[in-house]
Amino acid sequence: MRKLLPILVAAATLALSGCAGVGLTLFGVGTGTASSVGVNHTLSGIAYKTFTAPEANVHKATEDTLNTMALVVSDRSQEQNTRKIVAKARDRTAEIEIEKLTANATRMRVTVIEEDGFFRDSATATEIIIQTAGTLDAQLAARNGRK
Repeated sequence: MRKLLPILVAAATLALSGCAGVGLTLFGVGTGTASSVGVNHTLSGIAYKTFTAPEANVHKATEDTLNTMALVVSDRSQEQNTRKIVAKARDRTAEIEIEKLTANATRMRVTVIEEDGFFRDSATATEIIIQTAGTLDAQLAARNGRK
């Protein structure tokens, strides 16, 4: 019965939803791959994640990640507890917000807008977050003398 329940829920979700995209999104909840665990999304294409790390560390990891991914930073700004970075890659613009929640908790929000200004590229937004997490882990390991 335990194996049958997820199949029944998925079938009911797909059959009863008015939009296949919503049904497929609901079907994917809880079945994420290891690389995307902890990255959340909105229906409007925004990806976000909260890191257990100081804001300065997340900011440095983000800048390093953008450099690694060859995205060109076109603007940087700061308002109170939030840093904003705008970076460009061919026909896309990444808007990144890094918000200090506490001394050791930082929220990152990424929106990648395609050139037409209408469509969002959530795959690239997610990849920026995943790569930033990897960079942050590597920087922490290097500080602690590990590889």
